[in-house]
Amino acid sequence: MAYPEKIQPLINYLASLTSRPDMDELREYLLQANVDVEDMKDFVHFNSSGYRRNMVFENDAVELLCLCWKSGQRSPIHDHSESVCGVKVIEGIGTETVYEMTASGYIKAVCSNDYPEGLVLVSEDSDTHQLANLQAVENLVTLHVYSPPLRSMQTYSIDSRKTQIYEPVNEGHIDGCGI
Repeated sequence: MAYPEKIQPLINYLASLTSRPDMDELREYLLQANVDVEDMKDFVHFNSSGYRRNMVFENDAVELLCLCWKSGQRSPIHDHSESVCGVKVIEGIGTETVYEMTASGYIKAVCSNDYPEGLVLVSEDSDTHQLANLQAVENLVTLHVYSPPLRSMQTYSIDSRKTQIYEPVNEGHIDGCGI
């Protein structure tokens, strides 16, 4: 598979991993990946019913996804199980809301931040958050690295003490063209 030249160093780094990446190294590689939507056009595909997870690269240790969000689309409130997560905003403004568990067993929002194009976030393990495109009409495109690959996660609701296991669906990629 041929990847955009600007993302090849990130792909090479990810392909060399056999376990979780160093957080600082991951952050640096994501910062250096100066890709835009045109560079990533083979991986930029939207879904009208919810955000779409487009597979870019995957091995046993890591996955790289291009997530595409239309206005108003958001992830479930979730954690990352035992995965490192790195995110880079490629286009648009992403909104992250961070949650924490209360003594009563419910979750509550503790802060919310807007992240512009080029911003990189890296976190690990027990962070509980929600990502969203809350802009009026603009699209949001983000790169996400999960290590190990995120096969399931806990999801939360502000209205319930119950959590659920969520298994995200990644869309495939064939011969340089998204499905």
